[in-house]
Amino acid sequence: MAWLIVGLVLFLGIHTLSTAPSARAALIGRLGEGPYKGLYSLVALAGLVLIVLGFGAYRSAGYVQVWTPPFSIFHPIALALLWFAFVALVAAYAPASRIKHLLRHPMLVGVKAWALAHLLVNGDLGSMLLFGGLLIWAVYDRISLKRRGDGGAPAAGWSKNDLLVVVIATLAYAAMFWLHDTLIGVTAA
Repeated sequence: MAWLIVGLVLFLGIHTLSTAPSARAALIGRLGEGPYKGLYSLVALAGLVLIVLGFGAYRSAGYVQVWTPPFSIFHPIALALLWFAFVALVAAYAPASRIKHLLRHPMLVGVKAWALAHLLVNGDLGSMLLFGGLLIWAVYDRISLKRRGDGGAPAAGWSKNDLLVVVIATLAYAAMFWLHDTLIGVTAA
């Protein structure tokens, strides 16, 4: 569990640095933009690796169950949230679309929906730390963006890009649903 926590601190800590523009600018001024980006990437990657290794070690040592979510109530909600998360994540990388504009910051919306979905169906301590930490960070980051006046994606009308976002997201959702057991080691059904 310690590696999971250290990984979360590194990964979320370095991502939180971007919410403090003056500290970020000072660091770039001291290191230079290239070295800053390299250090940022290295710390984020180290955090991600520690999260994966730490969560894997936690799971193999045995879950610490905190509560038992009611499957029949929360599972359908989680499945809908996960599809929405895929739509938001695809929209984040798609060309301008109405979906991207409506979500304003689709990557953060996707992370929030993904984390909340997993919190609804996982009542163990490790999952609560992992998904709860990511959810708290995404909420904080969105509030920070709002305070800084970041307006998100420019307005766009409904277009073929929106259809493309929904189709790609639905295909990715179906693939993840099908491969979840193979990739993650836990069935999504």
